[in-house]
Amino acid sequence: MISNIEHALVPGTFDPITYGHIDVVRRARRLFPYVTVAVAESIGKNGSGPTFTLEERVALAREALADIDGVEVRPFCGLLVDFAREVGARALVKGLRAMTDFEYELQQADLNYRLDSELESIFVMSAPQYGYISSSVVRQISSFGGDVSSLVPPNVVEALRIHYS
Repeated sequence: MISNIEHALVPGTFDPITYGHIDVVRRARRLFPYVTVAVAESIGKNGSGPTFTLEERVALAREALADIDGVEVRPFCGLLVDFAREVGARALVKGLRAMTDFEYELQQADLNYRLDSELESIFVMSAPQYGYISSSVVRQISSFGGDVSSLVPPNVVEALRIHYS
């Protein structure tokens, strides 16, 4: 455990949660005694908004993460740094798949530091088997009737089947 930080956030849109996200949460939980998965409202994401509602994304994440002690899933809207203060988290944990992720996440970390210099940003590299998984790829494959069962938990497979049928 990282000794002087008790609580970390793993933020994201989780539209939907994938095995890659779950890997990051498990790894964050190994580093910190308590982890909050912060599901962002993200109304204007990619110009069209998320596929699943905030409530659906929270429910899918809660079910997918139910077996991990010390993890809570909560929705949020507004600034991430404000939510971190509200819940008492002092670190943000983000997964990185590729250089493009790094560039974007570095910009976000720099901005978060300007807003709250006491909030640490911590990056973990994707496990090799999850490096190619993204929520957008999962949605695209599923929208064409493809099998995403190796990419997302069963509850998400079912939610995608219902959504795209």
